[in-house]
Amino acid sequence: PSLLYLVIYSLQFHAPVRHMPVLDAVSFNIMIVGYAKRGYSLEALELFREMVGLGLEPDEFTIVGLLVSCEQLGNARLGKSVHAWIEQRKSISSSNLILGNALLDMYVGELDLAHTFFDHMPGRNLFSWNSLISGYSQKGDYMMVMSLCNNMALNNVRPDSVTMAILVHAAAEIGGLEQGKLIHSLVVRMQMEVDAFLGSALIDMYCKCGSIERAFMVFRGLTEEDVNVWTTMITGFAFHGHGNKALDLFSEMQRDVMPNEVTCVAILTACSHNGLVDEGIEIFNSMKENYGIEPGIEHYGCLVDLFARSGRLAEAEEVVDKMPMKPTHGNMELAERALTELLKLEPDEPGGYVLLSNIYATLGRWSCSDKIREHMERRGVKKNAGCGSVVIDGVFHDFVAAEKQHPRWEEIQSILNCLKNEMKSSSDFSFNFLQMSLDLC
Repeated sequence: PSLLYLVIYSLQFHAPVRHMPVLDAVSFNIMIVGYAKRGYSLEALELFREMVGLGLEPDEFTIVGLLVSCEQLGNARLGKSVHAWIEQRKSISSSNLILGNALLDMYVGELDLAHTFFDHMPGRNLFSWNSLISGYSQKGDYMMVMSLCNNMALNNVRPDSVTMAILVHAAAEIGGLEQGKLIHSLVVRMQMEVDAFLGSALIDMYCKCGSIERAFMVFRGLTEEDVNVWTTMITGFAFHGHGNKALDLFSEMQRDVMPNEVTCVAILTACSHNGLVDEGIEIFNSMKENYGIEPGIEHYGCLVDLFARSGRLAEAEEVVDKMPMKPTHGNMELAERALTELLKLEPDEPGGYVLLSNIYATLGRWSCSDKIREHMERRGVKKNAGCGSVVIDGVFHDFVAAEKQHPRWEEIQSILNCLKNEMKSSSDFSFNFLQMSLDLC
């Protein structure tokens, strides 16, 4: 067994496994799960094919490895096939909690199916609840997130730091500062350890909700600070206009933690948004030497933005001309072919049409871009409308572009028209008028 684990760790085990004196189900299971956890999904599926070909019987551990692989590949159809195969065999039962959680995790991409499966699970643990809550949070259905959390409490399931991080993320996405503070206070009352994962979520929430001071207090109170924690705080300073504070924190960070690619994007953004041109150039030029990071397209984008915002357009253009990666015509043709095939598979999904139209626009083929939009209209395919929500007195208010379904829409429209006229008539915005307008609500 120790040899097997050594082989898994080095990820050089596909060839050695064939030379083992005895090939049994346990050996294959270790290999399949090892590949799946390391992200080598296709190799895991190939090993499963070999295992079945040798007449070995898969068990729950084999299936867990397969389901993890299906999830990583985003192949829901294959995952459903694995589930059907399980149900047809009496030797393996999806009522096994580990296997049930793996199935639930696989279904989270299709939340209706995931929720149905969750409701019929004979046994559930904290991982089960977190998976489903996370799925709804990623979808933006925060009312369901709160409903599930209430049900979780009614079932006497104690949340952990992952649960609280999901809730904090949900509060951040709706700009719900009061909700975020309430969740934070619950973390304190429960005497829950704020690890780097939860700490990053809290810092991000306070930054997005406009409370940079609270974000920094959380940051300074953490005992565990990984690169994500530092990066989140630097990003917060960047978007709140505190460029020099971001630079100071970036310098302090390097005493203990090495910046990564995302950190460099964050600090370059801070320089760009705050007019710190020389500092941004110095950081960009030292990325490879000081941090071992080869600048990518995102970093070059930040550098171009840095020059453009400071009015140095010639230098911005020079960066674009000399950058090693370019959106070449060949790349655009490849993208065009791929999207054309995608539209054949999913003709009613708007995403492919919009991307293809944008590619044509980038190439200057405006007539082709217009034709794609016209084709969308003929097929009745509509781009998903933008939406947002606010929380007032604990009540969620959802707004969707071009819709007038809110019960107080006429009042909202009247205030917006007044604001529009006021801004047109004078560059000096009247805060007294704003207060009067809000009193109407």
